[in-house]
Amino acid sequence: MKKIVGVLALAVLLASCGEKKEEKKDGFEMNRTKTEKKAEETNAEVPVDMDNEGIGPFKGISFPEDIDTELAAKGEAKYNGVCTACHMPNQRLIGPALSGVYERRNASWVMNMISNPTQMIKEDPIAKALLKEYNNAIMLDSNLSDEDTRAIAEYLRTL
Repeated sequence: MKKIVGVLALAVLLASCGEKKEEKKDGFEMNRTKTEKKAEETNAEVPVDMDNEGIGPFKGISFPEDIDTELAAKGEAKYNGVCTACHMPNQRLIGPALSGVYERRNASWVMNMISNPTQMIKEDPIAKALLKEYNNAIMLDSNLSDEDTRAIAEYLRTL
């Protein structure tokens, strides 16, 4: 009798170790694998256009060769209070990394984006492309003065 029970137990054990069958369940199913199409959409390139000054009051802005360290320090303080929730110098967060921004955009465009993001997102092609690249995360208008905007722009030169 013990041999029969032992054989049956062994048979059950071997049967349970067989091929795993997946049951198809009705309802919601989530697949976390990336598709080629999704990867292509997220790699859409934002154009580099050094002639685009953006939409807003700043036109024909050019910086002096030397950085104004006092103005940059004021800009850093304002940047740390207003911008760091979404922007880091060398890391993408909700918004783009800002190190080297003047290699991609001219000073007028940057200052217009800082001071006038709502209109820029509506009308400027580069701002629209950035909005799409960053999952429609809208840059909020911080109501910065022209002086604060210029200070932040000077600080960005130091990154």
